[in-house]
Amino acid sequence: MTAEELAERTGISRPLLHRIERGDPRSAIGSVFEAAMIVGVPLFETDPSRLSSDLARIEDKLALLPKKVHESKVVVDDEF
Repeated sequence: MTAEELAERTGISRPLLHRIERGDPRSAIGSVFEAAMIVGVPLFETDPSRLSSDLARIEDKLALLPKKVHESKVVVDDEF
């Protein structure tokens, strides 16, 4: 599925999808959830063993990408 198709299926603009891909914290959470559901990315899991296996699988995929693709440029200050 292309990014254009995903944006259309999600009902969002391509620039918003690009912000979601970058992890921009200003992205609408409902749009993030919808896009994740469409592409099959689980956002909620209660079984710790599945979380570990999902994390390992994701890290394996990230290792194949150039560093600039998976390095986060957005720093979120979540200390309250």
